[in-house]
Amino acid sequence: MLGLAGVLIPLTYLYTASKLPQLESEFDVEKLLKHSIEGERMSLRAGQFERNPRPITFNRPDFSRLPKDLVALYIRHMDCPRYFQTPREDGAAWAWRLFVGATVGSSPPGEGACERLLAMRIAQALGISGKLELTVAAHRLHTFMQKDQLIAYDLAILYFERGIVGVEDAAFRLFKKELNELQLQEFAELQLALPPFYRYWEIRQCKNPTVLRQDRDTLLGDLAGWKLVSEDRARNATSQKLGCME
Repeated sequence: MLGLAGVLIPLTYLYTASKLPQLESEFDVEKLLKHSIEGERMSLRAGQFERNPRPITFNRPDFSRLPKDLVALYIRHMDCPRYFQTPREDGAAWAWRLFVGATVGSSPPGEGACERLLAMRIAQALGISGKLELTVAAHRLHTFMQKDQLIAYDLAILYFERGIVGVEDAAFRLFKKELNELQLQEFAELQLALPPFYRYWEIRQCKNPTVLRQDRDTLLGDLAGWKLVSEDRARNATSQKLGCME
């Protein structure tokens, strides 16, 4: 049986990979995303529902340009606060994680779970669907994407509403500021619009601001508790009013 599995699994992998878009390098991923995301942003202008002052161009995501406070919030709420303090998962551990995910539907514990989650989300943004197809695509992506690239691409492809894709678009829509102009309290508010919370429309409409502020402050306190920001910075941020009320 083991010998049979040793033949069938590689054959299944190769057959599935042959049906996927070309995923050999970051250039392939960038090209596929550029087409779909620029089309999505252009649809907002073409429909003339609302003028979009931001450029439609999709540029290669650059982790070094991401605000560190946003990254700290994001990895914490993926339940991987030590994401950058552990080596990238590889070899047998990574293969086992993919196998369990494809067959059982769950993922073994460990920081590698977030690597798998991010790779799967990027694969979905490329238009790939199906458990086996997503698993193979996630593996292909993981072979050439480092941990920081996985984060950068994931934050650049999040869909919020028509024509609003990525955290830079979301920051401008919610706060009328560029992403790098936000303050810590605004990053915490923005995090409520991101996975796993998905409260973009509540913030967009500034619905239940008292609850939103309480939840924002909870995120800030949690961030300080994990030593991802100082207690003084978190305390000062909680004293600020909601960005959606400005």
